[in-house]
Amino acid sequence: MIEHSTVAVRGANLHVARAGRGRPLLLLHGWPEFWLTWEPVMTRLANRFDLIAPDLRGFGGSDKPEGPFGPAEQAEDLVGLLDALGIVSVGIVSHDVGATITQTLARRHPNRIVGLFFFNFMYPGIGKRFTAPTHLQHVWHTWFNQSDLAPDLLAASPEAVRRFFTFFLRKWAHRKEAFDDAAIDAFVANFQAPGNLAGGFAHYRAVAAQRRAEASDDPPPPQPPIPLPTCVRWAQCDPTLPAEWSDRLAETFPNLDFAPFPDAGHFPHREQPDRASAEIGTFFERLSAPDWQA
Repeated sequence: MIEHSTVAVRGANLHVARAGRGRPLLLLHGWPEFWLTWEPVMTRLANRFDLIAPDLRGFGGSDKPEGPFGPAEQAEDLVGLLDALGIVSVGIVSHDVGATITQTLARRHPNRIVGLFFFNFMYPGIGKRFTAPTHLQHVWHTWFNQSDLAPDLLAASPEAVRRFFTFFLRKWAHRKEAFDDAAIDAFVANFQAPGNLAGGFAHYRAVAAQRRAEASDDPPPPQPPIPLPTCVRWAQCDPTLPAEWSDRLAETFPNLDFAPFPDAGHFPHREQPDRASAEIGTFFERLSAPDWQA
């Protein structure tokens, strides 16, 4: 059974879905998602782990920021959430926006993290490939979502919201059955809730300068590696983050367990939840027990 609660963190209320018992795992969603994206994994791992799936600030049932709200702010929210829940150290599972936040959290607060598990995600080694002309057709939303026009334009019509999010969920998924009509209804209803359009776009506004710098001829200086135990399972059919972009992972994550994740697109945790759950469980169960504190 998944339980829902509201946790006060740094002046905001965060909605949290939680299930299971055992070692705590923090599940961090991407865009266009909220806690529900992890439900298939939560139901499969609840007998082995304490699974905590918050709606990031701006998303789902959590409070909305007043302006741009990026990885640095989200990372501090998550530390506050762990403190409020009485959790000293945690494993983190993430992808997409959640994975960008996770990297900031891992650099700022490595002592709070036992290990990292990522599905497809942005990391420094991708570099200018993200903005290559041949790739821009797959990620135009990154710039649209930064604009002041985006939430106003979509909110003008409930049908526009449905078409917009149905397009991304089904286009980015390799296994289209992962987003049947019932799933689409749930995701669309989430983004039709007051504030969730602009709240979900707040991340893109916050990282706009960083994305411009990464695409320039004078990129930002490299960030230090993250030495935490890290597992990456890179889906092979993701149009937004191609499989060949995994080639420089070891530069950022020197303690790396990497393998491809076949027959899945941008949402491996929903497209193949049995395999995704098995990979997550295997990685975290082999980390030594003394590293986990609650």
